[in-house]
Amino acid sequence: MITAYIDGASIGNPGKVGAGYVLYKDGKVLSAKGVGLGVQTNNFAEYMALIFAVTEMLRLGEKSCEVFSDSQLLCEQMNGRYKVKNNNIIPLFILASHLVKCLDNFSIRHIPREQNKEADKLSKEAAGYYLG
Repeated sequence: MITAYIDGASIGNPGKVGAGYVLYKDGKVLSAKGVGLGVQTNNFAEYMALIFAVTEMLRLGEKSCEVFSDSQLLCEQMNGRYKVKNNNIIPLFILASHLVKCLDNFSIRHIPREQNKEADKLSKEAAGYYLG
């Protein structure tokens, strides 16, 4: 079972964005990455963080995961409790939904921002924040 922490960051909204993820297995980091994504919205970055994380899990041959995100909107949409209304996000939602169907087990849960510091840092670095 993989545990993934994901986050998206934006400098302005829309603005310069980044996505970050950290994948753990048996308490050890399997993969951690931040990706700059140009100028977009924060929700775009949140979805891309999920897409990158699940893609990396599949690349590693993993089939079971629990994802944690501080984006309540993303979690509620992926869990089917909120509709996706933004036309720019609909294709990302479809792609993310398709990717998670390639897994045997998938869950996504909302967590407080304070519990997502590593993915937050990676996403902010990728967006271009100076973290000193």
